[in-house]
Amino acid sequence: MQAHVDAIVEWLQQKVKEANVEGLLVGVSGGIDSAVVANLIKLACPEHSLGVIMPCKSNPSDQNYAQGVIDACEIDHMTVDLTETHETMFSAIKKQLQNKQTFNHEQEQLADANLRARLRMSTLYTLATNYRYLVVGTDNAAEWYTGYFTKYGDGGVDLVPLVNYTKGEVREMARHLNVPAEIIDKKPSAGLWEGQTDENEMGTTYDMIDKHLKGEPIPDKDREIIESLHRRSAHKRQLAAAPPVFDM
Repeated sequence: MQAHVDAIVEWLQQKVKEANVEGLLVGVSGGIDSAVVANLIKLACPEHSLGVIMPCKSNPSDQNYAQGVIDACEIDHMTVDLTETHETMFSAIKKQLQNKQTFNHEQEQLADANLRARLRMSTLYTLATNYRYLVVGTDNAAEWYTGYFTKYGDGGVDLVPLVNYTKGEVREMARHLNVPAEIIDKKPSAGLWEGQTDENEMGTTYDMIDKHLKGEPIPDKDREIIESLHRRSAHKRQLAAAPPVFDM
């Protein structure tokens, strides 16, 4: 695992050099993936790395977990509370939809959650511009394959150092990097709403996704869910679609 850590750190350093920037930053959620990335960017750019905590109508425990990550890896950090910004923006949009009598209650929870992710992306890029840093993402192989990320939200980043690693491998890397045990052991959650967990929302487990990605046999039910998620999220892994050049 140390060889993998060394290789990622060297790759991050090379990307900083290629982009002619000063360093790297990551949004720290209190989850295992962002905890691992925080450690990696601290190793890559010890004096030019930043962890950003961005509560947004969040469970206070998430901020406590995030602070635990910050303290453990001793990375420079700041907190930007987006709760009021989100409330102002979402309420204004919702009001206009209601005025047009086109507000879709069934989509409200998802729209609310996706706006939070996109406000966080905007915050990270604003800070990145200030510091001349690159924004580092936290998606692992399982999340990338199933599309379990918000397009132009947590998927809107410059670098994805964990995208070739399964959730299980990220967990191993977290142990190797001495990420706090409570972060490693807690149920994965994007913190989008009360009681939300990744696996309940996806309808399968990270263990099943990892096995599928490694070519191991899994129950038909899980395989069908995973492949359906992969097909439906194809647009998230592509650049904006452009038409062909038309001959006129």
